[in-house]
Amino acid sequence: MAHEVLMPQLGLTMEEGTVSSWIKHEGDAVKAGDVILEITTDKLTNEVVSEFDGTLLKIVAQEGEDIPVKGLLCYIGEPGEAVGGGAAAPAAAPAAAAPAAAAPAAAPTPAAANGARLRISPLARKLAAKLGVDASRVTGTGPSGRIVARDIEAAAAAGTAAPAPAAAPVPAAKPAPKPESGNLQEGDTVVKLVGMRKVVAERMLASHTEIPPVTQNIKVDVTELMAFRKMLLETTGKKYSVNDLILKATAKCLRAHPEMLVSWDGNQIIQRAHVNLGMAVALDAGLIVPVIRDADKMSLDAISDAAKDLATRAKENKLGADEYKGSTFTVSNLGMFGIETFTPIINQPDAAILGVCAIEDELALKDGEVVVRKVMRLSCTLDHRLLDGAVVAKFEMDLRDLLQTPMSILV
Repeated sequence: MAHEVLMPQLGLTMEEGTVSSWIKHEGDAVKAGDVILEITTDKLTNEVVSEFDGTLLKIVAQEGEDIPVKGLLCYIGEPGEAVGGGAAAPAAAPAAAAPAAAAPAAAPTPAAANGARLRISPLARKLAAKLGVDASRVTGTGPSGRIVARDIEAAAAAGTAAPAPAAAPVPAAKPAPKPESGNLQEGDTVVKLVGMRKVVAERMLASHTEIPPVTQNIKVDVTELMAFRKMLLETTGKKYSVNDLILKATAKCLRAHPEMLVSWDGNQIIQRAHVNLGMAVALDAGLIVPVIRDADKMSLDAISDAAKDLATRAKENKLGADEYKGSTFTVSNLGMFGIETFTPIINQPDAAILGVCAIEDELALKDGEVVVRKVMRLSCTLDHRLLDGAVVAKFEMDLRDLLQTPMSILV
């Protein structure tokens, strides 16, 4: 009997995964322990390993398709062995003729027009509600005629909204947006929103729409901090980054300001017990925030090593699922890009995020003399449901004072 390979649940909150690429193909020999495909879950790419020896008989989930947890990915068995039911039909054959006595879902025909059960993926159902598409009027191109996300997107582009007029059938000849539809122009291409970029988009939109944000900027004279960094290099031989010193100072300041470590939870507020610093890391595919746990209890060396290790492994896609969850405050540093000030979006469920900006030369008066000082701005966005401007201002002022007297960072 052929074995079913199902979408694994790689975390307690995982509901679905996206098929990134098939490593094995139909007809390939497979041994237990072989990687057969890669899936994207949340912000990471994971390998799915076979538990069986045999032959990859049928691929059910196509690349780019979103599959719910425990959803069917493929069949593995003996060569020539029959696979179970119509669900094994590949999504690439939506136009195959239906058997004479087939059930309503045996061919990709418009579903539920006659009251039959609508075959639609959970993601497609959610997307249809969001885009106002009448899913019962959509032709499915997924396995056995199941409606998948790409069908809803195509229907939305074709103007199949809900409720649909009875005399306006869905144009079956438009499987994907054409240059003349929507905002597309000749030569444009459409890239499906999947994986990390999709997760970033969803979370940033949720944060922006759910949180009443306020961003407060403060100017910090980091002349002494830069001199302190140089002194550390000369005395220890270790090259600490400016970000290392900021992370250490921020962790220390947060321990003195526990009111900053809160989260919104429906009709209650959670007071966080740990200073878990999220550290935004930019990747080609999007953004990920690995977490330095209990950063207030760590030395500068430990924070520096942890930050470098997490950033390196984030860029190599080698983080574990628990390493980018559980932050209680986030730091986002764009200073290396010359950004003078910005409005960082809060990384939920945190109540605030600190944006670190570029260090610039600025003229100032000292004892009646014009001098050049190194100046940096910090941009702190707060959740105004949980924090007030004055509360965050006191935190920013204390952080500024720490950075302006850098020896106190280590005391």
